[in-house]
Amino acid sequence: MVTPTAGTVLWDFDGTLGHRRHGTWADCLLEILDRHQLDHTWQFTDLYDALATGFPWQHADRPHPHLGDPDRWWKHITAVVHRALTGLGMDPDTAAAAAHATRGAYTDTSAWSLYPQTLQVLDALREAGWQHVIVSNHVPELPVILKELSLTRRLAAVVNSATTGYEKPHAQAFGLARQAVGGTGPLWMVGDNPHADVAGALTAGIDAIWVRRNHPGDLPDLPAAARLILDPPPAPREGRSVARTWEVPPASADTARRVLPIG
Repeated sequence: MVTPTAGTVLWDFDGTLGHRRHGTWADCLLEILDRHQLDHTWQFTDLYDALATGFPWQHADRPHPHLGDPDRWWKHITAVVHRALTGLGMDPDTAAAAAHATRGAYTDTSAWSLYPQTLQVLDALREAGWQHVIVSNHVPELPVILKELSLTRRLAAVVNSATTGYEKPHAQAFGLARQAVGGTGPLWMVGDNPHADVAGALTAGIDAIWVRRNHPGDLPDLPAAARLILDPPPAPREGRSVARTWEVPPASADTARRVLPIG
Protein backbone atom coordinates (compact mmCIF):
# COMPACT_ATOMS: atom_id res chain seq x y z
CA MET A 1 0.00 0.00 0.00
CA VAL A 2 1.29 3.46 -0.89
CA THR A 3 1.83 5.73 2.10
CA PRO A 4 -0.60 8.60 1.54
CA THR A 5 0.98 12.00 1.06
CA ALA A 6 -1.47 13.89 -1.13
CA GLY A 7 -4.54 13.96 1.10
CA THR A 8 -7.76 12.11 1.86
CA VAL A 9 -10.93 11.45 -0.07
CA LEU A 10 -14.07 10.97 2.02
CA TRP A 11 -16.51 8.78 0.12
CA ASP A 12 -20.18 8.17 0.57
CA PHE A 13 -20.90 4.49 0.00
CA ASP A 14 -24.49 3.71 -1.03
CA GLY A 15 -25.21 5.42 -4.35
CA THR A 16 -21.62 6.55 -4.82
CA LEU A 17 -19.26 3.57 -4.65
CA GLY A 18 -21.82 0.78 -4.46
CA HIS A 19 -25.50 0.04 -4.28
CA ARG A 20 -28.06 -2.51 -3.16
CA ARG A 21 -30.22 -4.40 -5.63
CA HIS A 22 -33.22 -2.15 -6.39
CA GLY A 23 -31.91 0.33 -3.83
CA THR A 24 -34.39 1.55 -1.25
CA TRP A 25 -35.82 0.20 1.98
CA ALA A 26 -39.21 0.13 0.28
CA ASP A 27 -37.71 -2.15 -2.38
CA CYS A 28 -36.33 -4.40 0.33
CA LEU A 29 -39.72 -4.68 2.02
CA LEU A 30 -41.39 -5.36 -1.30
CA GLU A 31 -38.94 -8.23 -1.86
CA ILE A 32 -39.86 -9.65 1.55
CA LEU A 33 -43.59 -9.39 0.91
CA ASP A 34 -43.24 -10.89 -2.56
CA ARG A 35 -41.49 -13.90 -1.05
CA HIS A 36 -43.66 -14.48 2.00
CA GLN A 37 -47.07 -13.01 1.20
CA LEU A 38 -47.73 -13.68 -2.45
CA ASP A 39 -51.27 -12.35 -2.34
CA HIS A 40 -50.36 -8.93 -0.96
CA THR A 41 -51.56 -5.83 -2.83
CA TRP A 42 -49.09 -3.22 -1.59
CA GLN A 43 -47.10 -1.30 -4.20
CA PHE A 44 -43.70 0.34 -4.03
CA THR A 45 -45.22 3.81 -3.66
CA ASP A 46 -47.30 2.65 -0.68
CA LEU A 47 -44.23 1.37 1.13
CA TYR A 48 -42.05 4.30 0.12
CA ASP A 49 -44.50 6.83 1.53
CA ALA A 50 -45.06 4.81 4.70
CA LEU A 51 -41.31 4.72 5.38
CA ALA A 52 -40.85 8.48 5.00
CA THR A 53 -40.08 9.03 8.68
CA GLY A 54 -38.45 7.28 11.61
CA PHE A 55 -35.10 6.20 10.14
CA PRO A 56 -32.10 7.84 11.86
CA TRP A 57 -30.86 9.60 8.70
CA GLN A 58 -34.28 11.18 8.23
CA HIS A 59 -33.66 13.04 11.49
CA ALA A 60 -29.97 13.87 11.17
CA ASP A 61 -30.28 16.71 13.67
CA ARG A 62 -30.90 14.12 16.42
CA PRO A 63 -27.73 12.22 17.41
CA HIS A 64 -28.32 8.62 18.48
CA PRO A 65 -25.20 7.24 20.20
CA HIS A 66 -27.56 5.16 22.35
CA LEU A 67 -28.23 3.02 19.25
CA GLY A 68 -24.54 2.21 18.75
CA ASP A 69 -25.05 -1.47 19.53
CA PRO A 70 -26.20 -3.36 16.39
CA ASP A 71 -29.07 -5.13 18.14
CA ARG A 72 -30.37 -1.87 19.63
CA TRP A 73 -30.06 -0.19 16.21
CA TRP A 74 -32.04 -2.92 14.51
CA LYS A 75 -34.63 -3.00 17.29
CA HIS A 76 -35.31 0.67 16.49
CA ILE A 77 -35.48 0.01 12.73
CA THR A 78 -37.74 -2.99 13.21
CA ALA A 79 -40.13 -0.83 15.22
CA VAL A 80 -40.10 1.82 12.46
CA VAL A 81 -40.91 -0.77 9.80
CA HIS A 82 -43.59 -2.43 11.93
CA ARG A 83 -45.28 0.92 12.56
CA ALA A 84 -45.19 1.76 8.85
CA LEU A 85 -46.75 -1.56 7.83
CA THR A 86 -49.51 -1.50 10.42
CA GLY A 87 -50.21 2.07 9.34
CA LEU A 88 -50.92 0.69 5.87
CA GLY A 89 -53.46 -1.69 7.34
CA MET A 90 -51.34 -4.84 7.62
CA ASP A 91 -52.26 -7.02 10.57
CA PRO A 92 -49.75 -6.74 13.44
CA ASP A 93 -48.47 -10.32 13.28
CA THR A 94 -47.77 -10.19 9.55
CA ALA A 95 -46.17 -6.77 9.96
CA ALA A 96 -43.97 -8.08 12.78
CA ALA A 97 -42.77 -11.00 10.65
CA ALA A 98 -41.93 -8.72 7.70
CA ALA A 99 -40.20 -6.19 9.94
CA HIS A 100 -38.15 -8.92 11.61
CA ALA A 101 -37.04 -10.23 8.19
CA THR A 102 -35.74 -6.81 7.15
CA ARG A 103 -32.35 -7.16 8.85
CA GLY A 104 -31.41 -10.35 7.06
CA ALA A 105 -32.72 -9.17 3.72
CA TYR A 106 -31.12 -5.72 3.73
CA THR A 107 -27.72 -6.94 4.91
CA ASP A 108 -27.55 -9.93 2.55
CA THR A 109 -24.16 -9.28 0.95
CA SER A 110 -25.23 -10.95 -2.31
CA ALA A 111 -27.63 -8.03 -2.86
CA TRP A 112 -24.81 -5.47 -2.84
CA SER A 113 -22.42 -4.61 -5.66
CA LEU A 114 -19.96 -1.91 -6.69
CA TYR A 115 -20.31 0.46 -9.60
CA PRO A 116 -18.16 -0.65 -12.56
CA GLN A 117 -15.19 1.67 -12.04
CA THR A 118 -15.11 1.94 -8.26
CA LEU A 119 -12.03 -0.21 -7.66
CA GLN A 120 -10.15 1.27 -10.63
CA VAL A 121 -10.72 4.81 -9.35
CA LEU A 122 -9.83 4.01 -5.75
CA ASP A 123 -6.64 2.25 -6.78
CA ALA A 124 -5.59 5.00 -9.19
CA LEU A 125 -6.03 7.66 -6.51
CA ARG A 126 -4.20 5.56 -3.97
CA GLU A 127 -1.27 5.14 -6.35
CA ALA A 128 -1.22 8.93 -6.64
CA GLY A 129 -0.86 9.18 -2.85
CA TRP A 130 -4.45 9.62 -1.70
CA GLN A 131 -6.04 7.63 1.11
CA HIS A 132 -9.72 6.73 1.31
CA VAL A 133 -12.27 6.99 4.13
CA ILE A 134 -15.92 6.02 3.88
CA VAL A 135 -18.37 8.34 5.64
CA SER A 136 -21.76 6.69 5.42
CA ASN A 137 -25.25 6.74 6.86
CA HIS A 138 -25.66 3.00 6.93
CA VAL A 139 -26.49 -0.19 8.79
CA PRO A 140 -24.25 -1.69 11.50
CA GLU A 141 -23.21 -4.47 9.12
CA LEU A 142 -21.57 -2.04 6.69
CA PRO A 143 -18.04 -3.37 7.49
CA VAL A 144 -19.15 -6.87 6.48
CA ILE A 145 -20.56 -5.54 3.20
CA LEU A 146 -17.37 -3.58 2.49
CA LYS A 147 -15.20 -6.62 3.12
CA GLU A 148 -17.31 -8.77 0.78
CA LEU A 149 -16.90 -6.13 -1.94
CA SER A 150 -13.08 -6.03 -1.55
CA LEU A 151 -13.13 -2.46 -0.24
CA THR A 152 -11.82 -2.92 3.29
CA ARG A 153 -8.15 -3.22 2.39
CA ARG A 154 -8.39 -0.08 0.29
CA LEU A 155 -9.67 2.07 3.17
CA ALA A 156 -7.90 3.97 5.91
CA ALA A 157 -11.08 4.19 8.01
CA VAL A 158 -14.86 3.81 8.01
CA VAL A 159 -17.08 6.37 9.76
CA ASN A 160 -20.51 4.73 9.94
CA SER A 161 -23.49 6.52 11.46
CA ALA A 162 -24.94 3.30 12.87
CA THR A 163 -21.82 3.05 15.04
CA THR A 164 -21.08 6.71 15.79
CA GLY A 165 -24.65 7.94 16.22
CA TYR A 166 -24.19 10.90 13.87
CA GLU A 167 -25.85 11.03 10.46
CA LYS A 168 -24.62 13.20 7.61
CA PRO A 169 -25.01 16.16 7.26
CA HIS A 170 -24.50 16.50 11.03
CA ALA A 171 -21.24 18.37 11.66
CA GLN A 172 -19.98 15.64 13.99
CA ALA A 173 -20.08 13.05 11.18
CA PHE A 174 -17.49 15.11 9.33
CA GLY A 175 -15.65 15.97 12.53
CA LEU A 176 -15.16 12.27 13.21
CA ALA A 177 -13.88 11.82 9.66
CA ARG A 178 -11.29 14.55 10.27
CA GLN A 179 -10.22 12.79 13.45
CA ALA A 180 -9.91 9.49 11.59
CA VAL A 181 -7.37 10.94 9.15
CA GLY A 182 -5.38 12.92 11.70
CA GLY A 183 -6.14 16.35 10.30
CA THR A 184 -3.30 16.48 7.78
CA GLY A 185 -3.48 17.19 4.05
CA PRO A 186 -6.42 18.32 1.91
CA LEU A 187 -9.83 16.71 2.23
CA TRP A 188 -12.45 16.01 -0.43
CA MET A 189 -15.94 14.63 0.01
CA VAL A 190 -17.50 12.70 -2.87
CA GLY A 191 -21.15 11.67 -2.75
CA ASP A 192 -24.43 11.44 -4.62
CA ASN A 193 -26.60 13.27 -2.07
CA PRO A 194 -26.53 17.07 -2.41
CA HIS A 195 -27.80 17.59 1.14
CA ALA A 196 -26.12 14.91 3.25
CA ASP A 197 -22.84 14.72 1.34
CA VAL A 198 -22.28 18.06 -0.36
CA ALA A 199 -23.98 20.59 1.90
CA GLY A 200 -22.70 18.76 4.98
CA ALA A 201 -19.13 18.80 3.72
CA LEU A 202 -19.24 22.45 2.71
CA THR A 203 -20.54 23.45 6.13
CA ALA A 204 -17.59 21.54 7.62
CA GLY A 205 -15.17 23.41 5.34
CA ILE A 206 -14.47 20.43 3.08
CA ASP A 207 -14.36 20.64 -0.72
CA ALA A 208 -17.11 18.48 -2.21
CA ILE A 209 -17.90 16.73 -5.48
CA TRP A 210 -21.53 15.87 -6.20
CA VAL A 211 -21.58 12.81 -8.45
CA ARG A 212 -25.13 13.38 -9.56
CA ARG A 213 -27.50 10.55 -10.40
CA ASN A 214 -30.80 11.71 -11.89
CA HIS A 215 -32.44 8.27 -11.71
CA PRO A 216 -31.82 5.16 -9.56
CA GLY A 217 -30.23 3.35 -12.51
CA ASP A 218 -27.77 6.14 -13.31
CA LEU A 219 -24.05 5.48 -12.85
CA PRO A 220 -21.88 8.01 -10.99
CA ASP A 221 -18.97 9.29 -13.08
CA LEU A 222 -16.23 8.36 -10.60
CA PRO A 223 -13.33 8.89 -13.05
CA ALA A 224 -14.49 12.48 -13.59
CA ALA A 225 -14.50 13.00 -9.82
CA ALA A 226 -11.00 11.56 -9.58
CA ARG A 227 -9.73 13.90 -12.27
CA LEU A 228 -11.06 16.88 -10.29
CA ILE A 229 -9.26 15.67 -7.18
CA LEU A 230 -5.99 15.15 -9.02
CA ASP A 231 -6.17 18.42 -10.95
CA PRO A 232 -8.67 20.82 -9.34
CA PRO A 233 -9.47 24.17 -10.92
CA PRO A 234 -7.37 26.98 -9.43
CA ALA A 235 -8.71 28.74 -6.38
CA PRO A 236 -10.03 32.28 -6.77
CA ARG A 237 -7.30 34.90 -6.89
CA GLU A 238 -8.41 36.38 -3.58
CA GLY A 239 -7.72 33.04 -1.85
CA ARG A 240 -9.79 30.16 -0.54
CA SER A 241 -11.90 31.46 2.32
CA VAL A 242 -14.65 28.87 1.88
CA ALA A 243 -14.89 25.29 0.68
CA ARG A 244 -15.83 24.74 -2.95
CA THR A 245 -18.10 22.27 -4.71
CA TRP A 246 -18.29 20.73 -8.17
CA GLU A 247 -21.12 18.89 -9.87
CA VAL A 248 -20.41 15.84 -12.05
CA PRO A 249 -23.28 14.57 -14.23
CA PRO A 250 -24.04 10.83 -14.51
CA ALA A 251 -21.87 8.65 -16.69
CA SER A 252 -23.30 6.90 -19.69
CA ALA A 253 -23.55 3.13 -19.37
CA ASP A 254 -20.90 2.69 -22.08
CA THR A 255 -18.46 5.19 -20.59
CA ALA A 256 -18.85 3.84 -17.07
CA ARG A 257 -17.89 0.32 -18.16
CA ARG A 258 -14.75 1.22 -20.07
CA VAL A 259 -11.37 1.37 -18.44
CA LEU A 260 -10.54 5.05 -18.68
CA PRO A 261 -7.33 6.83 -17.76
CA ILE A 262 -7.71 8.83 -14.58
CA GLY A 263 -4.86 11.26 -15.10
